Amino acid sequence: MGIKISRFGKLSDGREAKLITLANKNGMTIEVTDYGATLVSVVTADKNGKYADVVLGYADVTDYAKNGGYFGATIGRCGNRIGGAAFTINGKEYQIDKNENGNSLHSGFKGYDKIIWDTQVDEENLTVTFSHHSPDMEQGFPGNFDVTVAYTLTEDNAVKITYDGKTDRDTIANMTNHSYFNLEGHDSGSILDHILWIDADGITAVDAESIPTGEILPVEGTPFDFRTEKPVGRDIEQDNEQLRMGGGYDHNFALNTDGSLKKIAQVKAPVSGRVMEVFTDCVGVQLYTGNFIEKTQIGKDGKAYDKRCGLCLETQFYPDAVNHENFASPVLKAGETYHTETIYRFS
Repeated sequence: MGIKISRFGKLSDGREAKLITLANKNGMTIEVTDYGATLVSVVTADKNGKYADVVLGYADVTDYAKNGGYFGATIGRCGNRIGGAAFTINGKEYQIDKNENGNSLHSGFKGYDKIIWDTQVDEENLTVTFSHHSPDMEQGFPGNFDVTVAYTLTEDNAVKITYDGKTDRDTIANMTNHSYFNLEGHDSGSILDHILWIDADGITAVDAESIPTGEILPVEGTPFDFRTEKPVGRDIEQDNEQLRMGGGYDHNFALNTDGSLKKIAQVKAPVSGRVMEVFTDCVGVQLYTGNFIEKTQIGKDGKAYDKRCGLCLETQFYPDAVNHENFASPVLKAGETYHTETIYRFS
């Protein structure tokens, strides 16, 4: 039980990254790195007491820096997509990086997933807090934004992620975590047999570039209905326009939520019996089934990851929300505090 800090390799510019290991009294451990405030591993027991790492990731910081996919990373200032890589706040238009088909994905070429964060550890509460001062117009976003991301390992085997931020100009604040989970173990192959439940009556419909159209589509009678739990792969190959757009599931689910912290999703692994419950105060969650993971991505233990070998449940404001008046606004006003939390609890 406790916290240990070790070296996690060097970036090409010579800067060293740290790996912080947290262990609770039950034998569960998690690892995080200051590079990208990234969740590197979650080692938890199955129904027989056997431990395995259930998060996809890499052996050291070099691989995180050179590979795509945002494995385990903190995403900011704005997670997900912004159409046309442009938005307007208070009548002024801002242009940010176009890093995907003329749009912005996860805040452009150098988001928070690619920086070394300042680190503070709280051994008593099994918490690591990463902090970053994001200067005015960094990534093209207005305002000096001071942000923290705190990872806590609880004694009931949960990973709690808390985001806090303040700005001196109106800006966008929509942080998320991009961990890929495979509850049979990170090196166990397909997640299509995982049993998934999501508390959402609708999804945000997207166009061919995965930008929301503004329409909320009811999940009733579609492959997107996870209100009764079912295997992830049961309907993923159905002839459905939205599935074709994402190459599978890569969609924001409009959660049934009142803004309080509540359970919004659950994943079960049929063989190991591991269960992951997801709690959040966010309005949306992006289900991504790793449709574009490539075999060239060699992860921990030399494992070649492949298509659909991990799934993401990224809590968030709706994608492109800043450009849709009918979506909850991700705009953080000057002087106000951004705060949100998400919990992944394992059993």
